[in-house]
Amino acid sequence: MKWLFIIFWICLPVTPIWAQHASNRYAVVFIGNSITYGATLQSPEKEAPPVQMVRILEEKGYRIQYANCGFSGSTTVDFLPVSNKYFPKVLQAADSLYAADVPLFFSITLGTNDSAEEGPAGAPVSPEQYKKNLQIIIDSLHRRYPGSSFVLHQPVWYSPNTQNRSVYLKEGLQRLQTYTPQLELLIKEHPGFVFKGDRKGFDFFRRDPKKYFTPEKGPVGIFYLHPNAQGAKLLGSFWADCFVRYIAGRRKNKQE
Repeated sequence: MKWLFIIFWICLPVTPIWAQHASNRYAVVFIGNSITYGATLQSPEKEAPPVQMVRILEEKGYRIQYANCGFSGSTTVDFLPVSNKYFPKVLQAADSLYAADVPLFFSITLGTNDSAEEGPAGAPVSPEQYKKNLQIIIDSLHRRYPGSSFVLHQPVWYSPNTQNRSVYLKEGLQRLQTYTPQLELLIKEHPGFVFKGDRKGFDFFRRDPKKYFTPEKGPVGIFYLHPNAQGAKLLGSFWADCFVRYIAGRRKNKQE
């Protein structure tokens, strides 16, 4: 998932004109890898899953400020504060969006590269270490941005022959599936500000990868790792559904 191109727009906030009541205003920082970035898409700045999610929500009447902190090849290790790699970029994005009257929301989709047999930073990452890394990232951000919330999405399926500059294969896919129970534990251990994200995407894309993924040529044949334009739109819609549930949950908690 390492792509040799210069990313100008990534992790930069996009600020639409606020046109509705403050209760419909939200700020979202997307934390992820090349799938979040929109690798293999012709125009990631227009087609990536975060852009699709925001577009859907704005059609529903929400007003969203957002930053896409998706970086190709990244793992949970790359986002740890101690690594000083991508965490400062997340802080820069969140600082630009954080406001007392606008809820800040972190949408996290990591694990694909953690699951690799070799290549990405820290890989292969054990399920226990995966949870520990996310715990550190979440706790560090929550301390800096009181009142912020987190939604943890399940990493999507990839084909068991996936291999580019990194090696994933069947063992990686099996490891990837051990991460979801760790996400559930994090949600259970952080009631009130860590929420369940998408759980549809994995099985959905597994059923028809040729339709929703970009075919890529690797050492062991054509593999499927990155959603194509149609797949990115659907993934964005899954994320949007989770965000709406998150909003409903916040409002319910306030009423109670």
